[in-house]
Amino acid sequence: MKKILFYYFLFSLITGTSVYFLQYFAIPLPNIIRFYLNDFLIIPIVLYCCLIVLKWSRNDPNYKLSLPIILYLCVLYSVLFEFVFPKFIARYTKDFIDIILYFTGGITFYILQKKQHEFRQNSKS
Repeated sequence: MKKILFYYFLFSLITGTSVYFLQYFAIPLPNIIRFYLNDFLIIPIVLYCCLIVLKWSRNDPNYKLSLPIILYLCVLYSVLFEFVFPKFIARYTKDFIDIILYFTGGITFYILQKKQHEFRQNSKS
């Protein structure tokens, strides 16, 4: 439980990278994995990287990302990848399920971060 965010980050990074490589080499994947898995995984990956940088820059190993910051990143990704980029870049398509997945990934990160923080607090007592 102490390093649950780190393990989740590694799992997400390895899984997401694997999906990209499999798609690159035209290996068939189920549609749910092809089109949606990485949208669920990207927010926790980005949030974990932000958390590590903020812990370092603030010199505070107990720093946590607040829910408003997490939701802000989800909104930012939703607007950019589902509304702005599809208008200008052919590779991107508008899909409202992606928005749900961004927020689900963000809430998953928030819950895991909270559990990890509670575990650390209980360990110190």
